[in-house]
Amino acid sequence: MKQIVVISGKGGTGKTVITGAFAALAKNKVMADCDVDAADLHLLLQPKIKERHDFRSGLSAVVDKKICQQCGKCIAVCRFNAISDSFVIDPVSCEGCAFCSHICPVGAIRMEENLAGEWFISETRFGPMVHAKLGIAEENSGKLVSLVRKQAKELAEKNNCDWVIIDGAPGIGCPVIASLSGIDCAVVVTEPTLSGLHDALRVIEVTKHFNVFSQLVINKYDLNPDMSEKIEEHCAKNRISLIGKVRFDKTVVEAMVRGKTIMEYKDTAVKDEICRIWEKLQV
Repeated sequence: MKQIVVISGKGGTGKTVITGAFAALAKNKVMADCDVDAADLHLLLQPKIKERHDFRSGLSAVVDKKICQQCGKCIAVCRFNAISDSFVIDPVSCEGCAFCSHICPVGAIRMEENLAGEWFISETRFGPMVHAKLGIAEENSGKLVSLVRKQAKELAEKNNCDWVIIDGAPGIGCPVIASLSGIDCAVVVTEPTLSGLHDALRVIEVTKHFNVFSQLVINKYDLNPDMSEKIEEHCAKNRISLIGKVRFDKTVVEAMVRGKTIMEYKDTAVKDEICRIWEKLQV
């Protein structure tokens, strides 16, 4: 079984479009959407949810009004001002440090685990998919990504799948690091801009740090041929594997609007370019 994650140094490079195309091309696979803060692979794959599970992470304080003697010690020690004068705790302001629960002389404050989101096992027209949704303003997205990765791998092993195709998060933060652990190959998608190159190089350095083999794809390369050429030259000088280039095509947008991958839509040069990239990934 081979695990491939598609990532990008910044948002908007076309990472999910490439992932959706790989999902259409790969045989005997499981898909996973690890961009839990802003998941959108489901818009292309239109999953039908089979299993729904709560994701709990982090702690928040809760005051038991029946026990509380309103001595005010908790208010005095809370540096986040999360406890009101009426001894009600604001769950948004509470950082879960638990200091108030330790300082309360009568044990009126307890720590409860937060409901931070949901994760799902679904069925798509291309096969099973594991995905998730992190709650608004909730933390621990890296922990949720690890959970999605774990469930996808177990599902792939159970079904004797050959591939796990993962849509990773953009950037270089905790969700990306969680997406990279134990991966066979990371496909980094960039665009022909100076910021695109800069951010792609940052995430490639992250893959190197974790000893993950990475390969670069330039998406919409024909919108800025000069910058695309500079990226190619930089890859050649720094021994970065450039696995392919994909041109800009309005047909890709049309396919997305209709909830389809480009591989299911009209025949275009883009399909051939992505097919060649996928063939190289199988070597």
